Amino acid sequence: MSNMNKTRQRELTRWLQLQGSLAQRWLRLSTLLGLISGLLIIGQAWLLATILQALIIDNVAKVTLSNYFILMIVTIALRAALAWLRERVGFMYGAAIRQRIRKQVLDKLEQLGPSWIQGKPAGSWATMILEQIEDMQDFYSRYRPQMMLAVIIPLLILATVFPINWAAGIILLTTAPLIPVFMALVGMGAADANRRNFIALARLSGNFLDRLRGIDTLRLFRRADAEAEQIRHASEAFRSRTMDVLRLAFLSSAVLEFFASVSIAVAAVYFGFSYLGELNFGSYGTSVTLFAGFLVLILAPEFFQPLRDLGTYYHAKAQAIGAAESLLTFLEATSDNANGEERQALPKCDSVTLQATNLMVMAPSGKVLSGPLNFTLHPGQRIAIVGHSGAGKSSLLNLLLGFMPYQGSMTINDLELRSIEPASWRNHLSWVGQNPQLPELTLRANITLSNPDASDEHIQRAVSRAYVDEFLALLPDGLDTEVGDHAARLSVGQAQRVAVARALLSPCRVLLLDEPTASLDANSEKLVMSALSEAASQQTTILVTHRLEDISGYDQIWVMDKGQIVQQGDFATLSQSAGPFAELLSNRSAEI
Repeated sequence: MSNMNKTRQRELTRWLQLQGSLAQRWLRLSTLLGLISGLLIIGQAWLLATILQALIIDNVAKVTLSNYFILMIVTIALRAALAWLRERVGFMYGAAIRQRIRKQVLDKLEQLGPSWIQGKPAGSWATMILEQIEDMQDFYSRYRPQMMLAVIIPLLILATVFPINWAAGIILLTTAPLIPVFMALVGMGAADANRRNFIALARLSGNFLDRLRGIDTLRLFRRADAEAEQIRHASEAFRSRTMDVLRLAFLSSAVLEFFASVSIAVAAVYFGFSYLGELNFGSYGTSVTLFAGFLVLILAPEFFQPLRDLGTYYHAKAQAIGAAESLLTFLEATSDNANGEERQALPKCDSVTLQATNLMVMAPSGKVLSGPLNFTLHPGQRIAIVGHSGAGKSSLLNLLLGFMPYQGSMTINDLELRSIEPASWRNHLSWVGQNPQLPELTLRANITLSNPDASDEHIQRAVSRAYVDEFLALLPDGLDTEVGDHAARLSVGQAQRVAVARALLSPCRVLLLDEPTASLDANSEKLVMSALSEAASQQTTILVTHRLEDISGYDQIWVMDKGQIVQQGDFATLSQSAGPFAELLSNRSAEI
């Protein structure tokens, strides 16, 4: 392994430990319970050795040992209860950390915005948020508490053994360091293998989901079998990587078990020869008692058990480091929306004025998508933006939503957009896109998504204005009907009308519409545009569309081409003048 990889592993380990410090009380409680359990192990061994010495050597009557037997039963019951309680506490510790990490990832996704994340397949994000964070559970719930116990419990056992037999104590003390040394050597390779495995899993998940979404297209072009074969090869490669990880994990356990067994065997041989009279050292000048032999041989496996457990959970550490690689890389990502600059809330206002000066809309990669743009949008003005696909229309809307970086100036009421807290600006916006997203369970929850405290009267008004009531009676539970995954219970047109109702329900200063009637049938298109035209007459509106027949009543039309506004004016003026808009209108008429 290269020095760079070792440095990266140390960095990832520090990051994991830093996350763990956010729920330190659970770690302390789990460690305390493990320590109490370790003391009970010593007590149980002491009781058992005492009972055997009394019965076999001292010939004590069983009746006189009843208290010892009762204490043995109580000790065993307490150990079982502590083991259960440690599992619960460990789970709570891991769950608290996973919840915090998942919140960090989701907050970062929101901060970076859709324009930043859309370059990656959705499956890779699902893998990160679900599987990779879940794979950190054992690291926090088991490995971190065990790191402390792997030091404390063996020291307690040594403190118990040395006063009784120093030779046995030296045997345990000498062999113990070999285990973590060899375990660490194997574990470094396991961490690197896990890192490669997670990268491969994210790539495989993303590819699989993309193919699944495009299965109809693949079948139409007779590519389904070829893509299935490609997925089979990728799955086989991932299986091979997974087996490499497991092989290293088993190797680590085998090394640990080997040295633990050798140490216990040496201790057993020592006591065997001592009882035969061949060895006469280790017991401080006295003869080796059966009590001492039983106590050491009972405690010897328990001496190595914390190290065994640590070895078992060491794979969890390697797995967590592998998962942390992509998580930390993502959390360190920056964009114009996440540059750490101090932002201010947009003051409350009754109107909004937008002004762009030499505005250049940038992709997260730094590529110029549109610009330079210069315009002023006054309160209540209605603007329609038209142009060929790729002209930069949607990029401008994404910028106004706060999802795109930019150069130049874009001010909201004389405040630079990049200096405004995104949430306070978006409170002034309503937005309807071409692909309606209904993430909530019921129709009502989706309509009230941005205004959950809306009254029934306001909800009914929005439902009526968006023509949702036209199909509401056909649904089994009205507004409380569950829409299903991806709004499966609704048609695209019905889902779009729900999205319009959601936008109408939220009081706003600026209404942004991005191809709101794309993919709709004629009836749905007419109803949606009727509702949006009514809404547009009451607030500042920017409409991006290809449908020129819907924009005749707008105050101004901006024609965009190659990222720039090449023509401006009202519908009547532009349609009668030679230029890009007249060409678009002519082409549209020819298509019809």
